[in-house]
Formats: sequence, structure tokens, C-alpha cells
Amino acid sequence: MTFTMYTTPWCGYCHRLKSQLDREGIAYDVIDIEQQPEAAAIVESANNGNQTVPTLVYSDGTAHTNPSVAQVKAKLEALSA
Repeated sequence: MTFTMYTTPWCGYCHRLKSQLDREGIAYDVIDIEQQPEAAAIVESANNGNQTVPTLVYSDGTAHTNPSVAQVKAKLEALSA
């Protein structure tokens, strides 16, 4: 798995990004920060203390908050280079 998406069930941006990634055939893990409170701390550390979702954390430890599919694809290409 190249990245993990931190999300909530009610987040419209999360639903949109998930459907776009699925359509592109991009695999990812999903963690609901409301179901796993320890995951909320990861999101907060990537977003200056805010629980902003979707937050994607990549295998190299970097994070994107509410990225476009193009940004995700570019990051994945950089990681595989």
C-alpha cells in the first residue's frame, strides 16, 4: 500500500476523492478518524492541530490534505521513481 487516507463518514470531499481514486484503479487504505481516535492525532500532526480530512499519508511519511487526483498520481509517480 502506497498511502493511507484518513477520513470521516460524513466528509463529502473524502467520498469524492475515494470515487476518483477507485475509478483510476489506485489502491489505498482508509482509516476513519472517528472510529480510531489515535488516527485523529496523525491527521492533527499533518494539519497544524486540525482534524482536516481527507488527509493522505504516503509511504515516505509525507502528507497531502484534500489533494486532487492529479496531485495523488504525481506523488505516487515520484515515490515509484
